[in-house]
Amino acid sequence: MKLLEFEAKELFREEGIRVPKGLLVSEHEEILLHMDELGDKVVVKAQVDVGGRGKAGGVLMADAGNVVETARHLFHTPIKGVPVARVLIEERLAIEHEYYVSIAIDRSSKQPVILFADAGGVEIEQTAKENPDAIRKVTFSPLLSDVPDFLLRELTGDAPKGVRETINRLYHVFCKKDALLAEINPLVTTPQGVYAADAKLIIDDNALVRQGIAVNRDLTEREKEAEKHGFSYVELDGAIGVIGNGAGLTMSTLDLIEHFGGKAANFLDVGGGADQERVKYAVRLVAGMPAVKVIIVNLLGGITRCDEVARGIIEAGVEQEVIVRLAGTNEAEGRKLLAEKGYRMLGSMDEAVRAAVEVTA
Repeated sequence: MKLLEFEAKELFREEGIRVPKGLLVSEHEEILLHMDELGDKVVVKAQVDVGGRGKAGGVLMADAGNVVETARHLFHTPIKGVPVARVLIEERLAIEHEYYVSIAIDRSSKQPVILFADAGGVEIEQTAKENPDAIRKVTFSPLLSDVPDFLLRELTGDAPKGVRETINRLYHVFCKKDALLAEINPLVTTPQGVYAADAKLIIDDNALVRQGIAVNRDLTEREKEAEKHGFSYVELDGAIGVIGNGAGLTMSTLDLIEHFGGKAANFLDVGGGADQERVKYAVRLVAGMPAVKVIIVNLLGGITRCDEVARGIIEAGVEQEVIVRLAGTNEAEGRKLLAEKGYRMLGSMDEAVRAAVEVTA
């Protein structure tokens, strides 16, 4: 479960990580009552669970004269198709330098791994691709209650001491909250000290009851629709829609998309024995995501019949290109039906994924 920014920052604050003074509002009229607490210059942030929120227009600068109008604009502007119900108004920090830090689990070593970069901000993913050496990482024993100081010095180089202290406190949050990911991007230095200007925290779904937040989970409209049909569905922030049958096959498709330089928009597992109606709903659900430019349907027919899959794809009738890889029961019939309608079919998962990535390149 991915927490919204204001939720993550509250947990950061409890652990002693400095965050900007802020005000969460659900109506733009509330803002004027509290502007004296925040100062003349503020940042207005839509609280929505989407990636690339800033680039999509969900983070705006404002001042005392136009903050209400700016917030009103966000309340009436869906961010990547997600309506904005809450807005966080924060003091604008006097930033001297931006860093990037995240903590996750390295599955290979089964240890916590910390990633750190001397430059943070919205272009961190591009930095990772173009200059991998710019991002440093360390792993250490999960039995340790603190990150060893020598590792923090190795990781942060000439960064101020406050940066190291903040990373250690972030690790405490990571452990206490059963997190899969704890990220600050950017972690900033200011004349007043080190602050988490943004916050991301993803909590292991298996630990939600222990953390006491299981009943508070808010679903997007698409997640509610997916749940109604029994799909395993997760929204991501790419442009390639993904539909598979079986968690392993669907995850493999996502991994290949990443390998070939693309970005998946979602994970959707239709499950075994998916019939025509089920496939139709899955394709329409994914096609309804505003960022999706192409959809890859990667299904293996066992109890799932390929001709039923083909009919579902055709009946969905979506605008985006649908690239199909089918194999198994009634494969020939399925291929014939799709060929008659001009759908693009490829023989292997690699070929299908490459083709989808090319569409979004």
